[in-house]
Amino acid sequence: MSDTAVRVADATGNWVDTLAPAWSRPYLRLARFDRPIGSWLLLMPCWWSAALAAGISGSLAMLPAWIGLYFVGAFVMRGAGCTWNDITDRDLDAKVERTRSRPIPAGQVGVKQALAFLVAQALIGLAVLLQFNRFAILTGIASLLIVAIYPFMKRVTWWPQVVLGLAFSWGALMGFAVAFGRLDATALLLYAGSISWVIAYDTIYAHQDAEDDALIGIKSTARLFAERTHLALVIFYSLAVVLIGAAFVTAHVHVAAWLGLAGFAAHLGWQIQRLDTADPALCLRLFKSNRYAGLLLFAGLLADAVLRAT
Repeated sequence: MSDTAVRVADATGNWVDTLAPAWSRPYLRLARFDRPIGSWLLLMPCWWSAALAAGISGSLAMLPAWIGLYFVGAFVMRGAGCTWNDITDRDLDAKVERTRSRPIPAGQVGVKQALAFLVAQALIGLAVLLQFNRFAILTGIASLLIVAIYPFMKRVTWWPQVVLGLAFSWGALMGFAVAFGRLDATALLLYAGSISWVIAYDTIYAHQDAEDDALIGIKSTARLFAERTHLALVIFYSLAVVLIGAAFVTAHVHVAAWLGLAGFAAHLGWQIQRLDTADPALCLRLFKSNRYAGLLLFAGLLADAVLRAT
């Protein structure tokens, strides 16, 4: 079977398809390096918490190193999570138009090979985690239980996006665990705000597969909210802004951080205004645009940290 024939349906024309060695392509696709948006979305709460913690401490000494380590950790652990997801969902993926071309259902990678690749990625993630203090290491390890159970949630609950939010927002805790060796109200509020953000943006994403999911009995908030999706997004995006704002209040941030939050909120409002759940391509574009929303918030936090340290 040609490489062109087994390219992932919703990730064509990327660097993996055009530049990566042929032998590596199935594994890079398995880890979603052809679709890095998920890694960016996993990274955003890590960077938020790192910058916010640096601002609270008044020191930028370790912030560049934290930013770099979180970048590597987010990309390899998202790859590991996607590999695990594809192993557990291989039979379901074969029944969905958008996912049947993924490496395992397409026959590019066997389950044993995928498991070995999963272990290799997890070991890189562990190497990153071991650069931090003991509390941060234990905090990071604790997230693995949520990652492990997430793929099964769409079979048993209409709210799998909540579990994804718990996993994808874990980085909001890590910045404080690394910087202070503890978790306080600011960290927990930032975590809760990020969870609300994830629930909303993954609902947008899930609308791409709503019809196929209904046929094979997969649950999601997209199917649960259906025609009320716009209202649900207003609720969850608003809750994200309010909770993150509450974290800012407890952290005594300055105007730069608030400007970042304002930009973040404006972007979320734009998504709601633009959304048409009957247009899968638009749903994907709006979902991907959350990287820019997250970067707006990070820019404000980074500027706040710099100003407070000088």
